[in-house]
Amino acid sequence: MKATTYFQPTPSTYHEGLLLFAHLLMNVDGVVDERELKALEEIRKEENIPEETFSAFRETITRKPEKDLYHDGIDMLNNCSEQERLCALVHLYRLSESDFSIHPREVRLLLYSLKRTDVDFDEIELTARLVNARRGLPPKAA
Repeated sequence: MKATTYFQPTPSTYHEGLLLFAHLLMNVDGVVDERELKALEEIRKEENIPEETFSAFRETITRKPEKDLYHDGIDMLNNCSEQERLCALVHLYRLSESDFSIHPREVRLLLYSLKRTDVDFDEIELTARLVNARRGLPPKAA
């Protein structure tokens, strides 16, 4: 099954899958916090997602139901390298922490995503800690 392309030009399937899951994660608890929006902007800059691509994505995302977005996102991430999948899920893990509370629905979305992309949670947590340490951020409480 081929993943749906949401916007043009597309820098990569990785960017598309990452944006899809960031959107889903931010909206799953029914509240999009300012800290989540700031974290998403940091992800966009870190991953060099062009503003035009990001804007087109935001305009297009409302046209599909969440279930389709999730399945398309899984397909996109599964077409990425193992390293890209790990990076995407680390971004999502860190995004889930950005509002200082992790909603049960966020946990569920992350767990389903881990299972479907065959990425190990311990790898994600370790990588997220390394990224936070590199940036001088305090460790999260377990």
